[in-house]
Order: sequence, then C-alpha cells, then structure tokens
Amino acid sequence: MIVTQIRELNTKKVLITVDEHLTFPLYKGELHRYGLKEEEEIAPELWEELWDTVLVKRSRLRAMNLLQKKSYTQAELERKLRENAYPEELISQALTYVMKFHYVDDFRYAQDYIRFHSADRSRQRIRRDLLAKGISSETFERAWEVFLSDHGEWNEREQIQRLLEKRRYDHDSADEKEKAKTMAFLYRKGYSMDAISSFFSHLSASER
Repeated sequence: MIVTQIRELNTKKVLITVDEHLTFPLYKGELHRYGLKEEEEIAPELWEELWDTVLVKRSRLRAMNLLQKKSYTQAELERKLRENAYPEELISQALTYVMKFHYVDDFRYAQDYIRFHSADRSRQRIRRDLLAKGISSETFERAWEVFLSDHGEWNEREQIQRLLEKRRYDHDSADEKEKAKTMAFLYRKGYSMDAISSFFSHLSASER
C-alpha cells in the first residue's frame, strides 16, 4: 500500500490517503511515530497495526463517546463518523459494534421519540422528524403501532385542544390576527390545514 497524499485536517490531525482512494485520519504524533511519508509504501505489518490497533479501536471509541452525550439514529451516527473523516469500512465496523450491544437501536429511538413528542406534535410531524433522522418508514409504523397499543386511540382533536389550553388560547375573545397566528402555530406542529380548519370550525360552531 502506497501513501499517495498527506493533508492537514487541523492543528492536531492529518488526513492520510492510501492507494489514491482510502482515506483515514491520524494524529500528527502518530504520523511521525509510524514514519509515514508521501509516495512511500506501508509495510504489511505496519498497516495491520495501524488498521487493527489504531483505526478500528478509535472509530469504535468515537462512536461510543458520541453516544454517551446523546442518542443517535443509525443514520445520524454514520454521518457524524463520516464528518470525522473515517472511511466507510471503519464506519460500518463501528456501527456493527455499537448495534450489537443495542447502543444504537432505531426502533427504540423511534418509540422514545414518539412518547416524548406525542403530547405536542402531530403524527405527521413526528413521522417527518423521524424520517429526517434516518428512521425508515417501516420502523416508524412499527413504533407507532406499539405506541397506540400502549396509549389507546390517537385523538388529534383532543391533542390540539390540549395544546391550545396550554397556550391559553381563548377562541371567544381572539381576534382574526390571533386566530391566524394560532393556526400557523398548529401548522408548524405538523397538523394539516384540513385538521386545523375543522377544529376551528368546531370551536366557532360551539359559540353559537
């Protein structure tokens, strides 16, 4: 294997390119310790040590450190490791490692997210948020079914009512500007305009 490029990443690290396609980060001290130089070959035993002893362990440790600070979906953790310049093979190995111990579990993540946001976000908004985080549509639907089995039927109208009560919205005294502002608030929460209009029509009818 030939070192084809050494490029500085920051004050502490460099990005090594091997055989013109495989890239990985190293600390500058490691660069000098292993004597890596552009256009020079990496001895097989040195490459084995670099890969197994340094890079595989470091990518796993990086994944674990990230997960200690917050929960990630598989896709989010993959993106974070890619931002740290780890090659795809190392990212795959690190993900396999943490998933083996269920440190990353998209189904559990989706269940937790649904429970946490079920009081103030629509199903549509929760689904959109989770898909943006890399959760598959299938995983969301399974998690949603579990949520419904635990909490009963999803009543969107009651949820909107609770949100507006928390917001201290009074339909009787609200002017058109306040009504429009409140409808926009609900729309940002992920409720469809049909659902919002239907709810406001129900409130208006109740006034009569």
